[in-house]
Amino acid sequence: MTDTTRVRAGRRTVEIHRPQKVLFPDCNLTKADIAEYYRRIAASMLPHLRDRPLMLERHPDGIESHRFMQKDTPDHYPDWVRRVKVEKEGGTVTHTVCDDSATLVFLADQACITLHRWLSRAGRVQWPDRLVFDLDPPGDDFPAVRDAALRLGELLDQLRLPSALMTTGSKGLHVIVPLSGHTTFDDSRAFATDVAETLAARHPDRLTTAVRKQSRGGRLYLDVQRNAYAQTAVAPWSIRPRPGAPVAAPVSWEQLDDEDLTARRWSATDVEDVLEQARANPWSGLSSRARALGPARKRLNSLR
Repeated sequence: MTDTTRVRAGRRTVEIHRPQKVLFPDCNLTKADIAEYYRRIAASMLPHLRDRPLMLERHPDGIESHRFMQKDTPDHYPDWVRRVKVEKEGGTVTHTVCDDSATLVFLADQACITLHRWLSRAGRVQWPDRLVFDLDPPGDDFPAVRDAALRLGELLDQLRLPSALMTTGSKGLHVIVPLSGHTTFDDSRAFATDVAETLAARHPDRLTTAVRKQSRGGRLYLDVQRNAYAQTAVAPWSIRPRPGAPVAAPVSWEQLDDEDLTARRWSATDVEDVLEQARANPWSGLSSRARALGPARKRLNSLR
């Protein structure tokens, strides 16, 4: 077994240690495979990562062994890996930021399977530019997720807010609303909570905002907990640590009608299939349609 291999990523060459180490035993994906996936998807993924603090989900011995969630950047990371220091209660945290393909490949060498990004950017960490609704079904029930996404999309249309979809690579979908970056986390979370509660009130037999699982009664959970300072959401095109190496993939609203669509439709085992979806660019122009929440808040209040 070769101890290292070298991968060219942008302007740098990155060493992959123990490249043949298997991280996904069920489909025999190695660390080298993960690094190659992230190298190839980098052009599509980096616009969603640049200038954002990250939380890294690492699985040094593969997805069937222990994991850890890394916030602080270790001292041994190369100088060219960007860091950003942000405030936390009682101190600061120095998060990794991924601005280039070399960093993305380096993180794969660190057995980082999944990248979770902040909803705000370095330098403006208190001001989110994304709102995220996580549609979380009680089981592996994607028809319920599809139904909830359509109903949420209709409500957001009523509020004149643009929205986009992403499969999570787990069980559900994320519905993302681009924000202008002039709303506080407290205000954006309060707004998301009110939207979710409004939708749940319209469909109380199907949807709930109950945080406690025991209180959900088999209904789909409209989760808005990520809309808070220092919280994260899985980054588009990230691999998820589940059997089959599913990928969190942006999709269009039209694709929601596809009967083959599931939360785990795309996988790192078929990189060409993922790249084809990436080339379709389902989120094209999304950031240019970012909105402030003030007008939407007034419309929501009139509905409520």
